[in-house]
Amino acid sequence: MSKKDSVILIGMPGAGKSTIGVILAKVMGYKFVDADIVIQQEDGRLLKDIIAEEGVEGFIEIENKINASICDKKTIIATGGSVVYGTEAMEHYKEIGTIVYLKLQYQELARRLGDIKNRGVVLKKGQDLKALYDERCPLYEKYADIIVDETGLNVEETLEKVNKKLFTNENIVL
Repeated sequence: MSKKDSVILIGMPGAGKSTIGVILAKVMGYKFVDADIVIQQEDGRLLKDIIAEEGVEGFIEIENKINASICDKKTIIATGGSVVYGTEAMEHYKEIGTIVYLKLQYQELARRLGDIKNRGVVLKKGQDLKALYDERCPLYEKYADIIVDETGLNVEETLEKVNKKLFTNENIVL
């Protein structure tokens, strides 16, 4: 692992950021922070309510500001899928940690997500899941220090792959 203290998990909703994050924190003896929960606590509203009341752009501003302020050391941070729209947040995360992109193929993502409306997923007017996926994947790749392709993997196998890449510096771009 690099000299950076924290691990930041990015990827589409349903990629397993929170699930992998909790287990990784236990394995590494780190704290765990779910950035979406921090947003809800600091703002006082559910994600879906923030999006409904502030619109997509308003939500992204709030998300960017709050993510840019999360700075615990030795922490696994599971971000919301739209964090990559916030330049300040992503630059901040690059400074404090190693960014791991949990990559899923579209078909697997669609199967895992089902109804995305109640998850607080940031969709622009008229945008469907495939368009969102196509828009975000290049951003995830741009910011990632490590890319973990989850194709065909279960939670344990994904965790093993993340650990291997973190601790062997395999495919890290720093």
